[in-house]
Amino acid sequence: MSQPNNPLHGKTLQSILEELLVRYRWDGLAYHIDIKCFKENPSIKSSLTFLRKTEWARKKVEELYIEAFYSNK
Repeated sequence: MSQPNNPLHGKTLQSILEELLVRYRWDGLAYHIDIKCFKENPSIKSSLTFLRKTEWARKKVEELYIEAFYSNK
């Protein structure tokens, strides 16, 4: 199914997280999304493990990504 207007289409959770890290770094991610995996000894591996298991947190990361890269604000 084609989703040409979906900015997340074709993006992996890892690529979304990596792009957000370039823009915000760990401190900025922790500021925008208050979760422990961004605050205490953050790593991509541990964050991906948590985000894959926790739907609400993954949704917040996806929303921040859309706001950061596709918002017209």
